[in-house]
Amino acid sequence: MNHLQVREVIVVGSGPAGHTAAIYAARANLKPLMIEGLTRGGIPGGQLMITNDVENFPGFPQKIAGPELMRAFRDQSLAQGVEIVTDDVHRVDLRHRPFTVWVGENMVEYRSRTVVVATGAQAKWLGLESEAALLGRGVSACAVCDGAFFRGQDVVVVGGGDTAMEEATYLAGLCRSVTIVHRRQEFRACKTMQDRVLKNPKIRVVFDAQVEEVLDVGHGEVTGVRIHVGTSESVVVPCTGLFVAIGHTPNTDLFRGQIELHDSGYIKTKAGSTYTSVAGVFACGDVQDFTYRQAVTAAGSGCMAALDAERWMARAEVDA
Repeated sequence: MNHLQVREVIVVGSGPAGHTAAIYAARANLKPLMIEGLTRGGIPGGQLMITNDVENFPGFPQKIAGPELMRAFRDQSLAQGVEIVTDDVHRVDLRHRPFTVWVGENMVEYRSRTVVVATGAQAKWLGLESEAALLGRGVSACAVCDGAFFRGQDVVVVGGGDTAMEEATYLAGLCRSVTIVHRRQEFRACKTMQDRVLKNPKIRVVFDAQVEEVLDVGHGEVTGVRIHVGTSESVVVPCTGLFVAIGHTPNTDLFRGQIELHDSGYIKTKAGSTYTSVAGVFACGDVQDFTYRQAVTAAGSGCMAALDAERWMARAEVDA
């Protein structure tokens, strides 16, 4: 297809939400184009590409590696006729119709009646070399995703906001003990969440502390974390898992000033739908979901986005 031809649907992003949207659009004969990304913002396949084992995605009785699951998503998209471009979107114009998307260093121009934004979000990390080396080997940013692997074990949660409190409370129901490490003298979480954590006998809190190193890269698994507490010397907290709960950053820089965003940067969608503030532009997955952030909910919202786009175009044709 000529890249200047006006398409029905362009999907930006290639995680569970993007691929599900593309599959549904293809089955509706909308001939979707997916720009799956290369380096900008997230990574092709989304956060599951850095997840070793997935046990909670329906249909897989045995655990499956995240990259393997995303290869299956991609293969299914291709089998349904989705056209995939492996490159980055560098610019979009959502102010004029048809919408325009510029891709790659050569700024190849694509136009479409509708755009589905599925660019996801990225977890914020501590920035430690040892943390990066053990990512997926005991280091995680999602208790709901990975907590079950640490049943009956000792884990550490880093953070002091509502997310950290939720992660710690969830893990306390699975693990032998949970230690929260927070760099400040008090939590930023709401009082209800704080009370729930502080009253839980399986959770202990270390305030005014920062993680210096995750142990043990040499063994390829987490055996503890070295933390610096106040002005005292460093101490080691033995654990088999480290959960970093200091927030997420949605990949929305491309759309700032063109789509209405929450103060946190996530795309605003209308209740019960994937409609954004721009008619004909739809958002799905973690780029608009700061509550659940699961692969299965992302996939579900991708289905919604494709159906919303198809129905919006049908109504637009009737109105015309």
